[in-house]
Amino acid sequence: MTFRNFKMVDYVVYGRGAFNQLNEILAPQRKDDAPMIFFVDHYFENDAAFLARIPLLGKDKVVYIDVTHEPKTTYVDALRDDLKDEFGTISGIIGIGGGSVMDMTKAVSLMMTNPGSSADYQGWDLVKFPGVYKAGIPTISGTGAEVSRTTVLTGPVRKLGMNSDFTPFDQILLDPELCKTVPVNQRFYTAMDCFIHCVESLTGTYLNAFSKAYGEKAQDMCEEIFLHRSDWDEESDEKLMMASYAGGMSIAYSQVGVAHAVSYGLSYVLGTKHGIGNCIVFDKLEEFYPEGVAKFKEMVKLHNIEIPQGITKGLTDADFEKMIDVSLGLVPLWENALGKNWQEQMSRERLRKLYEQF
Repeated sequence: MTFRNFKMVDYVVYGRGAFNQLNEILAPQRKDDAPMIFFVDHYFENDAAFLARIPLLGKDKVVYIDVTHEPKTTYVDALRDDLKDEFGTISGIIGIGGGSVMDMTKAVSLMMTNPGSSADYQGWDLVKFPGVYKAGIPTISGTGAEVSRTTVLTGPVRKLGMNSDFTPFDQILLDPELCKTVPVNQRFYTAMDCFIHCVESLTGTYLNAFSKAYGEKAQDMCEEIFLHRSDWDEESDEKLMMASYAGGMSIAYSQVGVAHAVSYGLSYVLGTKHGIGNCIVFDKLEEFYPEGVAKFKEMVKLHNIEIPQGITKGLTDADFEKMIDVSLGLVPLWENALGKNWQEQMSRERLRKLYEQF
C-alpha cells in the first residue's frame, strides 16, 4: 500500500489581532526592489481604516480582486501578465479576503513561475515549479481554502482545481477579528461549505482516522454555532475560523463528495458562487446524506436563511449536458461518495434528474 505524502501550510499564526503582526511576518520574505503584492477582496475597496492597516513598503501594491464571479483561468492569466509587465519579479503575493481571493492568490503565485495558461494545470499534480511566496489571510470562514492543496478555477472547458504540492500557502494568518463585518447570509453560506466538507468526508469511502479526527471536530463546532444557538458573538467567529481550518484539513487526506461534484456543474453553467451553490445542492441530497441534510435544514430554519429554488428551470438540454460533463469529470469526488463502482450508480440520466430539482 502507498500512503499519500501531502504538503501542508508551512506556517500558521492564529489569534484576535494577529493581523497587526503582518509587517513583521513579511519582512524576512522581502527581496531587494521586488514588491509584495496584496490581493484584497474588492469588498474592502472603500474601507479606508482597514486599508491603512496593510503594511505597504516601497513599490508594494494593492490589487483589488473582483469576486463577483468564481475565479477564472483567464483572470489568473491576466493578473500574472500585468504583474510581470509592471514589475518583472515580485517578492510574493498576500491574499486578504474570502475563498475566491485565497484561490486567486495561490493560482497567480504559481503562474508567476510556471509557463503557459493556468488552464493547463487544472487537474492533479500538473504544476512543475514552486510559485512565488504566498500568504493567505481569510476574512470569512468556511471554505478551507486557506489550508487546501487546490485552487479551484473555472477554465474554458471545466471547473477544476490546480491540485498540487506547490499550491498550499507558505503562511496563513488567522485573525477572527477580520470576520466581524461579514453579512449574515454570506457567513451562513460559506460556513455551510465547511459543514458539507465534513459530512462528505465523514461518510466517504476515503475516510481514515486522520480525516475523521479533523472532520468530527469541525462538524461539532459548526453544529454548536448553527444548530444549538441562533445568536452570534466574538466566540462564534473564533470557533468558525477554526472549524474552517479543521474542515479543510479533514479533506486533505480524504475528499469531498456529491454536493461538491454537483455544485461544480451548476457553477460552470450558471456562475453560482461556491458556498450558496453547495447549499442549493445539499438541500436536495437526502438520499445520499440523510442525517447531514436533516441537520442542515434545521440550521436553515433556525437562522432564517433562504435557499434559492428553481435555478435550473428553463435551461436547455445543452446546458444540462455541460453540467453533467463537468460533474462526472470529478472522479475522486464521486469515488469517495459512492465507491469504486460509482459509475454504475450515477448515470447521466440520474444526474440529469438531480439537476432538474434545483
